[in-house]
Amino acid sequence: MQRRVVVTGIGVISPVGTTVQQAWKTILQGKSGIHKLGKDFETLPCQIAGLIHENGERIHLSNYYTKTELKSMGPATAYALLAAKEAVEDANLQNADAPTKTRTGVAVGMGMVDLDDICKTNDALRKSYKQVSPFFVPRILPNMSAGQISIKYGFQGPNHAVSTACASGAHAIGDSFRFIRHGDADVMVCGAAEACISPLAIAAFCRLRALSTSFNDSPERGSRPFDKLREGFVMGEGSAILVLEELEHAIARKVPIYAEILGYGLSGDASHLTAPHSDGAGAILAMQRAVEDAKIKLGDVGYINAHATSTPVGDAIEIKAIKSLFGGHAGNLAVSSTKGAHGHLLGAAGNLEAVFTVKAVQEGVLPPTVNLETVEEEGVNLVALTQQKWVGTNKRIALKNAFGFGGTNACLCISQFSN
Repeated sequence: MQRRVVVTGIGVISPVGTTVQQAWKTILQGKSGIHKLGKDFETLPCQIAGLIHENGERIHLSNYYTKTELKSMGPATAYALLAAKEAVEDANLQNADAPTKTRTGVAVGMGMVDLDDICKTNDALRKSYKQVSPFFVPRILPNMSAGQISIKYGFQGPNHAVSTACASGAHAIGDSFRFIRHGDADVMVCGAAEACISPLAIAAFCRLRALSTSFNDSPERGSRPFDKLREGFVMGEGSAILVLEELEHAIARKVPIYAEILGYGLSGDASHLTAPHSDGAGAILAMQRAVEDAKIKLGDVGYINAHATSTPVGDAIEIKAIKSLFGGHAGNLAVSSTKGAHGHLLGAAGNLEAVFTVKAVQEGVLPPTVNLETVEEEGVNLVALTQQKWVGTNKRIALKNAFGFGGTNACLCISQFSN
């Protein structure tokens, strides 16, 4: 009999909140975490981003770490450790015994390294070789979030990192699901982190014509998935970590269960560096494979948390793929994108949105698509502007889509838990 995998812990640090409870509340209220960037960005077409705020100002990592600790880790790793702390404590793993630690792994990815760190280190090298930090390489390695979490808690299971652009977090969760289902681990701490908001990163995405540029004076309106006025995504930062666990192991530990992971689908567009295939073939394959892996029917799915980043082409193709795959059932589906509230966290998007999908199936509430004022797509409930009650299905089952540059696609099938 195949091993079942459930979610027993969650941690979040994001533009919409620095805890799971705070972030979920902000999402359901339809509030925005998008802010105006500082003077270093004044000459760029895009001057807004989803920034982590705390007590009314951008978070200070020095409140959580010593100077020595911050020298050895990049901001993304710092975010991952904060999210992991909440998740690990939520799952009551902080004082795990030796056998449990041996069977607990970590899979935390990253989409992009901190370009600001690279630029500053290059400037240091121009002054003197000795001014290059000995921690520079560990600071920018994409697997260091996983490594630091493993070291901090003594987890000796699979130590894994995923870097598949904007699908990184979803792939990390899916890979962890398979590690547990196939017996490589009993518990996995998984997700992704991203902290690459810098003038160079913003400029680079602007040159790709990927970012929103018309809402610099009203940042909260810049990210608008599916809306007629959408023109590009808004970059975000943060981390979300989930604890996945084999069902019987979780029951034996007597920990609460949020939801169950039923399936995982992957695909490649094999088409273009940055744009999805025009017919949505890659998205269709990923969703179809996730449904097949979950051993459910298309009609069992009630909600899709879309990848939809607020780009004119990408959002339309994703809806086209959903309609193509689900056919007549598409009219019974609810589809929303929470990126309208927190922006696009790149590699950490799929995992943050997976958290909101888990909460949706757990509580029976559909998170809204913020800023969706003019709906172009007909025939699908896009949960515009305000939350909705989940209705129409006996067991709440959702899909979470995540797509990345290079044509990489992931889809998670997440279900309400029932023993």
